[in-house]
Amino acid sequence: MFVPISNVPRDYAWGSTTAIADLLGTTPSGAPEAELWLGAHPGSPSRIVGGEPAPDLVALIARDPDAALGSASVDRFGRRLPFLLKVLAADSPLSLQAHPTTEQAQAGFERENAAGLAADDPTRNYKDAFHKPELIVALSPTFDALCGFRPVDEARDIVKALTVLGRADSPDPTVFDPFWERLSSADPMRSAVEWLLRSGREGGDVDALVERVVALASTAQPDDRFAVEFATVDTLAAAYPGDPGIVLSLLLNHVALRAGEALYLPAGNIHAYLSGLGIELMAASDNVLRGGLTPKHIDVDELLDVLDFNPVVDPRLRPEHLADGVSVFRPDVPDFVLYEIEATDAGARVPLEGAAIALCTAGNVEIAGATASARLARGESVYITPDEAALSLSGAGTVFVATVGS
Repeated sequence: MFVPISNVPRDYAWGSTTAIADLLGTTPSGAPEAELWLGAHPGSPSRIVGGEPAPDLVALIARDPDAALGSASVDRFGRRLPFLLKVLAADSPLSLQAHPTTEQAQAGFERENAAGLAADDPTRNYKDAFHKPELIVALSPTFDALCGFRPVDEARDIVKALTVLGRADSPDPTVFDPFWERLSSADPMRSAVEWLLRSGREGGDVDALVERVVALASTAQPDDRFAVEFATVDTLAAAYPGDPGIVLSLLLNHVALRAGEALYLPAGNIHAYLSGLGIELMAASDNVLRGGLTPKHIDVDELLDVLDFNPVVDPRLRPEHLADGVSVFRPDVPDFVLYEIEATDAGARVPLEGAAIALCTAGNVEIAGATASARLARGESVYITPDEAALSLSGAGTVFVATVGS
């Protein structure tokens, strides 16, 4: 069964006012359009066009989970769609954040329930018992992000470069001493992050460091070794003045994706999207541990337990090329895979391991399954039940297909 679906973009303040509308050929609302959700997440379930056979995907799945999801998926993930597909458009930086493992999510959710925290309590870390790995494929010419800790020697080199910049007008770089002390400890990244986030709530040394880093970064020249990192400091300082996350960003990899490239963000990975348009696919969860660049609640203890402080050398997720015009981004979790298909008259095939969601981002494409078919124009999307078994795509256009992994 092919079920046409749609939704209204989420109007988070960091969203672009034009990027999603330009991609999908819709009329801009005039407000920020940050994320278009396609899935059955209760926070914003996709609406079924025409309201039949149900008003939205949550209701459709609840009517007959085995038919809507497939019995194998129900056995593995429960009576829920395990993934959420999004179009994401960042016009300004998002918060620094990380997501838990399944075990951490289950324990945290049970712990906060037992403590009587309301579901909408702003101090709550765990909204559900699920992990939230995610990937994003860039659609804009560049997509900038912070992703994972850099090697500690690089972080130390950045601090050294800042102290060199400071000698012209301040020969005493003692403002860096507490930070340098943490970066020289036995567990440098954990120690530095903990100091920034705990002490940053108290003012004093961290406030002075943030102010000094911002001032020095603004004096960097375009040909400086760390010009990109210092430019990011300028961007973050404009969006979140005084936030310790500005300094924390210097410990992280700055990744500039080109269109078609992807990042994978597993459990424990600290990250923040800075700007750009992309297709994001994730496990269907709301569990976010924030680490800066936000006015929202930061639970330092829980964040430190969740974070993976090992350096990330290359966070890109490279696709497998299955056939002409068919690529698949396959992370190391079974919750989801993402196919990118450049459809032609020669046709392309995509296997299904469970339910799927297809979104057309360009052209017109015919999608046929075992029992039904649908024609998608740019901006249109469809929910596909697993009894269609495999998809054949033809026409001239681009389609992203999200489904469960094997």
